[in-house]
Amino acid sequence: MSIELAQCFIAVDDHDTALAFYRDVLGFEVRNDVGFEGMRWVTVGSPDQPDVEIVLEPPLADPHASEDDRRAAAELLAKGLLRGVIFRTDDCDATFERIRAAGAEVLQEPMDQPYGVRDCAFRDPSGNMLRFNQPRTK
Repeated sequence: MSIELAQCFIAVDDHDTALAFYRDVLGFEVRNDVGFEGMRWVTVGSPDQPDVEIVLEPPLADPHASEDDRRAAAELLAKGLLRGVIFRTDDCDATFERIRAAGAEVLQEPMDQPYGVRDCAFRDPSGNMLRFNQPRTK
């Protein structure tokens, strides 16, 4: 039996701004862009991982959600409390410099971690924490 990750979801408050970051800064390809009942889902992914996708979705992707729930989800997103994603890179320092140069909010500069990676962290334009790690060679 084989189980593999196919998709994960990241809440965004502005799909066009998110696309500029995930496509233009991180270099992901856009794989799908779907609208439904006034909401939008955009699927992106690394060209190096054609079987793994990230779905950029509204903070509360439920057309029947109450206004109070929508407001609460938007507030959590604004605080950076909804999602986080960890990416692997072959050069943490170069990745850091490219993303920082694009103006992303830095949460942590590259550093060696005791659990065997060198990593850094940013917030995407919606406030989600993104970590980029590089396995350390011994």
